[in-house]
Order: sequence, then C-alpha cells, then structure tokens
Amino acid sequence: MVSSTMHKRVVFFDEGKGLGKRLLGGKGAGLAEMTALGLPIPPGFTITTEVCKAFYANGRELPEELMDEVRQAMNRLEQLTGKGFGSTNNPLLVSVRSGAAISMPGMMDTILNLGLNDDTARALIAKTRNERFVWDAYRRFVQMFGKIVLGINDVLFSNALEEMKKSKGVKHDNELDAESLRQLTEEFKTICMKHGKEFPSDPYKQLELAIKAVFNSWMSERAVEYRKYYKITPDIADGTAVNVVAMVFGNMDERSATGVVFTRNPENGEKRLYGDFLVNAQGEDVVAGIRTPEPIENLARIMPDVYKQLVEICDKLERHYREPQDVEFTIESGRLYILQTRAAKMNAIASVKCSVDMVREGIISKEEALLRVNADDLEQVLHRRVDPKAEIKPITVGIGASPGAASGKVILDTKRAIEHANNGEHIILVREETKPEDVPAFFKAVGILTSKGGKTSHAAVVARGMGKPCIVGCSSIVIDEEHRRFLVDGITVNEYDTITIDGATGRVYLGRVPMVEPELSNELKELLAWAEEAKRLGVRANADTPEAAAIARRYGAKGIGLCRTERMFNSSDRLPIFIRMIMARSSKERVDALKELIPMLKEDVKSILKVMEGYPVTIRLLDPPLHEFLPRLEDLMKSVYEGKDDNAQVMLQRVRELAEVNPMMGQRGVRLGIVYPEIYEYQIRAILEADAELLKDGVKVEPQIMVPQVGIKEELEVIKQLFLRVKEEVEERYGIALNVKFGTMIEVVRACMTADSIASVVEFFSFGTNDLTQAVFSFSREDVEGKFLPLYLEKGILKSNPFQTLDREGVGKAMKIAVEQGRAVNARLEIGICGEHGGDPKSIEFCDMIGLDYVSASPHRIPIAILAAAQSAIRINSRR
Repeated sequence: MVSSTMHKRVVFFDEGKGLGKRLLGGKGAGLAEMTALGLPIPPGFTITTEVCKAFYANGRELPEELMDEVRQAMNRLEQLTGKGFGSTNNPLLVSVRSGAAISMPGMMDTILNLGLNDDTARALIAKTRNERFVWDAYRRFVQMFGKIVLGINDVLFSNALEEMKKSKGVKHDNELDAESLRQLTEEFKTICMKHGKEFPSDPYKQLELAIKAVFNSWMSERAVEYRKYYKITPDIADGTAVNVVAMVFGNMDERSATGVVFTRNPENGEKRLYGDFLVNAQGEDVVAGIRTPEPIENLARIMPDVYKQLVEICDKLERHYREPQDVEFTIESGRLYILQTRAAKMNAIASVKCSVDMVREGIISKEEALLRVNADDLEQVLHRRVDPKAEIKPITVGIGASPGAASGKVILDTKRAIEHANNGEHIILVREETKPEDVPAFFKAVGILTSKGGKTSHAAVVARGMGKPCIVGCSSIVIDEEHRRFLVDGITVNEYDTITIDGATGRVYLGRVPMVEPELSNELKELLAWAEEAKRLGVRANADTPEAAAIARRYGAKGIGLCRTERMFNSSDRLPIFIRMIMARSSKERVDALKELIPMLKEDVKSILKVMEGYPVTIRLLDPPLHEFLPRLEDLMKSVYEGKDDNAQVMLQRVRELAEVNPMMGQRGVRLGIVYPEIYEYQIRAILEADAELLKDGVKVEPQIMVPQVGIKEELEVIKQLFLRVKEEVEERYGIALNVKFGTMIEVVRACMTADSIASVVEFFSFGTNDLTQAVFSFSREDVEGKFLPLYLEKGILKSNPFQTLDREGVGKAMKIAVEQGRAVNARLEIGICGEHGGDPKSIEFCDMIGLDYVSASPHRIPIAILAAAQSAIRINSRR
C-alpha cells in the first residue's frame, strides 16, 4: 500500500494508513487511521504537503494537472456518497480543510459547505425538505468563501448579520428563519460584488480557489507567528495538506449537533470526557465561540445512544494512539460522524497527570511518560493564583479555560495590545470572541478574557496551549467598542483600567489582587522522581538569596551553581560602605571599609549555605566593574552643575577615572581582583569563615569559590595563591580543616582555547554562557535583542535566539574544546554550566551530550531542567 501510493499527490482516506503526518498532515493521517479502524468517518481525500511545497515553489500557483487529479478524486467521492458535485438532483457538498504535520489549531483556513450555488441550493431544498437548513449553510459558505478566498473584510458580513438579527428581534443566528437567511445570502453576494470579487457559481472553480486559499494560509501572519512561537521549523512541519471531505451537517435539524470533545480534561487531566457541543450548528460556531455551547455531559440526556457511541469511540481512539485525544464530531439527524482526532493540547498540569495516570493504567511506560511532557511547559505549573484567603469579590465570573492568574491593563484591540505590550506593559486582551487574527496579541498578553465561547473555543484552546490565563464565556460582560470600555452588572471598566483574571476559577477582579505561589502536584512530584532516576546530569540553581535557594531546593535543586556576590553589596545598609571602599585612595582605606562589610557578607553566605546543607554552593567572586556601583556620570554632572551635593565633584572625578570604553571587556572579574586584591581577599575570608563556623556548629556545607572572567592561567594563579593563604589563616584561627573547591568561570574565548593550562590550576569549570555567547558572536545582548536579532530570526539567518538556546556550532564547539582539554589534564575536573542556557531544554541536551556534570538554572526552572535532563538521557540511551 505504502509503495503504491507514495508517488500520488491525492490520497483517499482508505488508502492513507501508514503514510504518516509528514505527507498527509495530522488531520489527513488521523482520518486515514480512523477509516482503517472502522470508525464512522465521512469519505474524502487528502492533497499532500508535497503539493503545498510545489505550490510555493511555483509562485503560489497549483501544480500543472493537479485539478485533473482532483476531478478524478471527486468522481470517486461521488461514487462513495451516491451524490453528485454540482448536481441539481442530489448535490454533494464538501469541506476543504487544512492540516499540517503538527497541530496548529485555528491558525489555517477551512471552508465548509463548498459546492453550493443557486441551483444546488434549490436541489438540496427539494431533497431535504428543509429550506432553513439549506439557506443557513449557503449564507455560511458565502461568508466563509468571501472572507478566506476573496479576501473581503469579515466585519462587513458580520455587520450585515447583526443588522438582520436586530431587524428580526432575535439574539442568536439559529433564531433567524429561512427567508431571513436567504436574504442574507443575497446580501453577502452583493458585498462580494461591491468589492470587485464576484462569488463564483461553478463548484469546481470554488474548489480550485479554496484549495489555493488553504495553501496560502500556511504563510498567513497568524500561522507564521504561531510556528515562530512554538519553534515549529521546516524539519518539523513543512507545509499544510488539504483535506476534501464529504459534508455532514450538524445544522440540519434539532437532532443534529456539532462539538469538540477531549478524552481527558485538558485543564486538570481528569479521566472523563470534556468538551462542548451545540445543537443545530456547524463546527465554526463551537470553536469561534459565536454561541455559548452546552457541556458534553448534556448530550447524554439529549441523545443518550449517540453519547454512548461517542464515549466508546473516544476510549478506542485514546487506547489506539496511547495518548489523550482532541476529537471533532458532527451528528446529522441522529447519526454520529467523527471529523478529526489529534493529540490533545493540554496545559502542563493536565499533561503531567495524564502521563502519570497512563503509566499507572499500563498504557505507556515511565520513559514514554517522561518524553511526553514538554519540559518548557512545566513553567505553567508554577503559575501564581489568586490568594484564596483574600476577601475580594469578583465583578463577574466566566468559564475558567486556562489556569493561572494575571493582572494587567484592559485592551480591547489586537493592534493596541501588541503596541502596549511591546512597551513593557502587562495587558489583558478583552474581546467578545477571539479569532485566529488575534493570535499575535495572545503572544504578548498576560491573559485573555472573552464574553462568548466555551472551553473548546479558539481563545481557550490557543491560550491553554500557551499556558496563558484565560476566561471565556463571560456572558455578563458587554463590550462597548465605541467608548473603549466594557460594562458588567452596572460597573464600567474603561480601556487601560487594571483587572485581574483567574483562569482556574473564571473570576474577574477589579485592580490587582493578592496572589499565592503554586505547589507541586503529587503527579508532578512522581514524574520528577522518575526523572531523577533516569537522568545523568546534576541540576543546580542560580540563586543569590536564601529565599531563592529555598525555592530551588523545594523544586529539586541539588546545590547552587551560581551565587553572585555583587548582589550582597547592593542593599541600602551596605552600598554606602562599598562606595566608600571604591572612593578610597589607599589600600588601608579600602581594607577599613571591607572590614565593616565582612560580618554582613559572612551572614549572607551562612544563610545560603544553611539552606543548601549537604549540597555544593558555587560562590562567584565580584564580577562587575566598580563604576557600576557609583551614580551615573550624567547624574553627577547635573549635581555638580546645580551645586546641590558637595561630594559630587569628588565622585565625578572618580567615576571618570573608572569609566571604560568597553566595560564588558575592561577592569572586571579577575582583573579587578588583581588590581584591588583586598576585595577578593575579604570576600574569600567571609566565605571561608562562614564555612568554618557552620562546620563547627555541625552543619554540613560545601562552598566552592569561583573566579570570573579568567582568560590567562597566570591570572588564576595569582588569585589561587591569595585563596590558599587566606584558607590557611582561617583554618589556623578556627582549628579546622576546610575542603573548599577552587574553580573558574569559563566565559572568555581564550579560556576555552587554553583550557588545558587553566585546568591545571583549578578543580572545576563552570561555563558562563551568557558572556561566552556575547564574545563568540561579538553581540551585545542588550543591543542586538532590541535591534537586528528579530530580523535575523525572521530571515532565518539564525534558527533561534543564541541567548536563549545554545549555539552548538560556535559556542558549543568552544565548550567541547574546553571540556576535552580540561579533562585530558584533570580527569576528575567537575564541569557545569551556570548561564541562562542551563534552564533551556535543547541546551541541556547539548550539555549532556558533551559530558558536563551538571547544569544550573533559575529556581523556577529547576523542574524543567530535571525533566529535560531525563529526556536527554533517555534519547541518548536509545541511540546507543
């Protein structure tokens, strides 16, 4: 079967089993698989993703003779259905639907009811004896075709629909009678004509244009943004397929319905059907949130036999695919059809619970469960929520569709939302209902609130996938676009007012409200325990305070890979003393100031070491240049000019002395310790005395001293001699032997190239990949991320932001050289990473591949790092 169909551009569902998502797209592959399982699937065929690539290679024109193949396929579809495409006796209508290898809900286009014109509409009325149903389908088709294929602003159609409902005194679309719908259909056609786009009556012309429109939607702004956000590169999904499917109608009568159902709850992972349906409706009504649907449980009461069949099919699909499914269905006059199945997009809470539960149920293995959860998504589990103890009443309650709480300014418009978010403001997008065009604002918003829609509406599905708090179906909200506000139960909320939404409870609050930190679920704890068993890499934290260290330890960190001591000088009681040290003109004056700081620094170190008792804590000596602790040059010049500060002139002179053309590469790190050895001496003394005092008290601690910015072996030797001298003094004073590792941060390119000589001086390396990336690329992060880096990513010059995901070809090669050279000199050399890349799953996998001992990540990314390390170990083992 596979070999005989691989060359085909058009593949029927009954011949597509095993051809895979790459060729057929997720939707087509699912329909082929379900057809093979004997499920009730409307017949149809898939135009492959290869045709999409040919379409773009051909200047967005369909390949030669493709429509001949489509006509042949339509002939077979006519035979399968007993209907005729364009027939004036028993007309066949089809849907034309997108479908990429990776699910992209709502990002590409679909056209329903294709094949309708005045003649086929009359024939269908005669056949079904249901005039209202036919005109409802026809007006939907013209609107959809006009918007998607002809490119006419959807607002024109929506306004006409609203005017018709107003004139008839009805609230919902399904309350309009046949004559009203017929008039709307004609009005929609007139709208097309007025905009120079005649609605085509030839069904094959409709089909050809629809196929092109679906292919075109692959490169729509929303689809491109979605792929960029989720890092869906061409090697993952390269083009969309087009599925042409015989129409079944959920809007035929009161025994018809349409809906979307998840085999498990995508919010919390509970094992029960979860979803919505609408009686006498089409699928677009559910996902667009045009009408607020009914919960799926109600189908058991309205159509018990159909509900029972749906439950059985969902169970069969979940066991077949061995993961929770997202299933679209239509009921036509009491008969159930399955239109699509795909892996359910779930938030991290649900994904973790489902994965753990399915191990317990014997459906998947622990390794499969670990690989199934997206490590980055675990950040969602750590969302804050509204403090349940806070006695604050919500102004309204909607349907909680994606958990987490967020506060932000109300913005009612997608474009403005993006503008304000780009200015660093937290915004909450508030809409009547969201459409795929709103997706760029989703990426920028901290939360989404809609007045219409259900848990499977477009807003809910997309927000849940992103891990953004979302509330839908908040029907008490009345949005007043004209006056830029919304009204709810007598309360007016203007645009730019601040609100808080809780996506778990559906509650909306005025202003900011108190929030609480989350707790790890039992299922996540179990999953992380499996990850601990599976991983090879150690996971430590970047933490500068006892509070951060405590969070990291609670989340599973086995030590601290980076504790930055400069933070210890910045508090209000210490900064004046440290500035006095910087202003000093002699070694004695500097030492006098440092002696004042020693007790404070020692207590800080002791606090952090206590929290991490039993685990290593890597403490980095002072790194930034001294001028960063002084007032800005511009501010001092202003003070001198205004004569307000008597010390300003003296400090201005010192700032000018310390100022550097390129501070990134100037007197900082180890250079600072060599020029002003007192600074490093007293920092080392504080660390070693803290160690000695805690050991005397029976507290098992493992401090490690790390020297930053080293590029020359001799630099390191100077500081090591200082370290050994102070260590000997402290050991003699406290009468105790100290076991403190001495190491360096590898963040200078020369250190990577000469790692063999540097390794002879130290016991550990820790890659500072933030600075190393800047050095390798000659990029200043602060400058490039706001200027040309987005353009580089858009043009494909860079595949990912090198400050977020390690550049394996440049930075990675430098790291490999350092690892190999260092270990050749010292086989017991401990090597880790403490740059931000230590919390990025792809970077973690690379660190595992080149043999690092540990990664160090920010406290809230510790669970992500643990899971990513386990996933890396499983993948590496599977390749051996």
